[in-house]
Amino acid sequence: MEWEAPAIVLDARPFGEGDAVATVFTEEHGAHRGLARGGFARSRAATWQKGNLVQVRWVGRLADQLGSFSAELVHPGAALAMDDALALAMLASACAVAEGALPEREPHPAVFAGLLRLIVQLPEGAAALPDLIRWESLLLTELGYGMDLSSCALSASTDNLAFVSPKTGRAVSAEAAGMWKSRLFPLPPFLLGQGPSTPRDWLDGLRLTGHFLERDAFGHRHLPLPPPRLLLYDRVAALIPDSDSPCKTT
Repeated sequence: MEWEAPAIVLDARPFGEGDAVATVFTEEHGAHRGLARGGFARSRAATWQKGNLVQVRWVGRLADQLGSFSAELVHPGAALAMDDALALAMLASACAVAEGALPEREPHPAVFAGLLRLIVQLPEGAAALPDLIRWESLLLTELGYGMDLSSCALSASTDNLAFVSPKTGRAVSAEAAGMWKSRLFPLPPFLLGQGPSTPRDWLDGLRLTGHFLERDAFGHRHLPLPPPRLLLYDRVAALIPDSDSPCKTT
């Protein structure tokens, strides 16, 4: 059994003397693990950095075996994000979320395409944050936990949508929120296609998608939200004065 495809490296962990167990994400084969022989050797370690786009070949005797990978570097996503701490935090978070939330060997081509676009945009730094949050929202939708931001859950109005229910994931208008505003998540305008966005909007977006990732995508698998995702939230929160930062909920 074998296949070859463009892939995004999501994770690579040491195994034995210089080898690695890698998780890659492809359009057709989804998140897929395999043994990368020599993956941590000096000559190959750079290829297996998280966020790199590689041309990978998987070979296994049986379809359900771990099998082995060989790969050639196509786009050095990790190296291109290395000079910007925020870009690197976004890359680490996106790879950790994909690696932890996606069922193994289940194709999600829209999520793959979105992550690929995001990695290419990461050298833009903070400007890529709305795209990362939109990608997390897409991931939730693909896994069956998507939010419904099309209309107000209480009034069915499509105007002035400003909040999201933490229970249902439905949008709520500013008028309908009333006395329950403090119990709802702010809805950043960029998730409705309205911009431009601010650091406050980015933090609100991370709180919103982080809540549903933690409760549903990871919670249903009895896993915590990955540490790189929590660190990204902290890094974005640091862009906002302390007096203006909400309490962390993820």
